[in-house]
Amino acid sequence: MSVFKDKVLLITGGTGSFGNAVLRRFLDSDIKEIRILSRDEKKQDDMRHYLQAQRPDVFNKVKFYIGNVRQREAVDFAMSGVDYVFSAAALKQVPSCEFFRRERVA
Repeated sequence: MSVFKDKVLLITGGTGSFGNAVLRRFLDSDIKEIRILSRDEKKQDDMRHYLQAQRPDVFNKVKFYIGNVRQREAVDFAMSGVDYVFSAAALKQVPSCEFFRRERVA
């Protein structure tokens, strides 16, 4: 039995590279629910279609939430009933961070 058994996990930035890696790690675990919070509805839609087609055995445990980690209401809504959070939402490209200085810190 794992500490994640029957727990709810939220992955912020869940459609990014790190968020995808976290999702893959937990898909075959005994976790009850995995929530993906991201602002990229296209990547969420792609992920949803992939899971439906390739992983129908675990598709129902993944839930999708559109929102930005800078929007408290979106985070509060996604956090309701959550046991664990992986924070993967971040700007990772140095040129973007240099040009958009106010955006690099949340």
